[in-house]
Amino acid sequence: MPAPVTADQLPAFRAARPVPPGRRLLTGLLARPSSAALVALLVGVLVFGFAAPGLLGVRGISAVLDTAATVGIGGVAVALLLIAGQFDFSVGAVALGSSLITALLTGYRGWGVWPALLVSLLAAVVVGLVNGLLVVGTGAPSFLTTLATFLVVTGCTLIGAERVVHGSTVAGLAGSPGWSSAAAVFGSSLHLGGGRFDVSILWCLVGTLVASWALWRTRFGNGVFAIGGARRAARELGVPVGWSTVGLFCGTAAAGWLIGTLGLVRSGTLVVATDLGPEIGFLVVAVVGGCLLTGGYGSPVGAALAAVLYGVADEGIRLAGWSPLWFEVLLGVLLLAALLVNGVVRRRLKAVPRS
Repeated sequence: MPAPVTADQLPAFRAARPVPPGRRLLTGLLARPSSAALVALLVGVLVFGFAAPGLLGVRGISAVLDTAATVGIGGVAVALLLIAGQFDFSVGAVALGSSLITALLTGYRGWGVWPALLVSLLAAVVVGLVNGLLVVGTGAPSFLTTLATFLVVTGCTLIGAERVVHGSTVAGLAGSPGWSSAAAVFGSSLHLGGGRFDVSILWCLVGTLVASWALWRTRFGNGVFAIGGARRAARELGVPVGWSTVGLFCGTAAAGWLIGTLGLVRSGTLVVATDLGPEIGFLVVAVVGGCLLTGGYGSPVGAALAAVLYGVADEGIRLAGWSPLWFEVLLGVLLLAALLVNGVVRRRLKAVPRS
């Protein structure tokens, strides 16, 4: 009969070293998607506040928030899509195309503003639906798929403006039926201390809060994280991967419609001009805000903070009298820095629970 094992014969185990509170706090911050954007925003405010003191005045803050609101609406929508492992390159084209539909229906067909806005919204959602179905149905990379959609929508917008408007400007929309009520919803502003705070800021704030709630507090949001992090496992667990992806593409298209509508109603004039600025800006704020290009990780709040940083850089460079070309350089630096920080976050993510 074997001799009984006593406590003295058991192997000794070393106690785990306690983690210092400061290091634990730093590790927790690095694991939060929005931490990099928050730090970058604080640095940006300090740098440009010193270089251009007018940035911290009421007028400077209102200009920053005005720019941030437009970029933030698109950036938050793109952030949700990036978390699911996809990307939409056509948001800016949808913004321009949908606003052209609204302008043509009101300015040339005599429609009321609200029916025209409804038709343009449906047209935008159709573009998102096509994007989603193509990506889900063919398995093609979303970047290339939505790039093709960008080219198609942009081309159709330019052709429509040329054939109908015979130019690039549609003006005189403020007299359309229902314009005053539409202006109250999409074009109103608050003048305070010499600064103008447009309603687009409120739209961006509401969009960020709704997106954050949906992502962190609903079953749909859990599915979005699962789709981006482990698509096969998400499908096996019953997550509707295909329809969730299509819904996210419809969401980015609706965000594009909102961006176009806010600009159109505020100015009462549409200028048809296309460039890659909006699309690049949406991607930059989403990635700087903490979204991984590989999916499964990110934050709408981080994208919103990065949009404010975008506005700080844009207005700060203008007020400081620097060349506008430095803004492009700064965007590239921010994107590279965000990619490096996200690499650190990705390595630490498994050790720190997401809250």
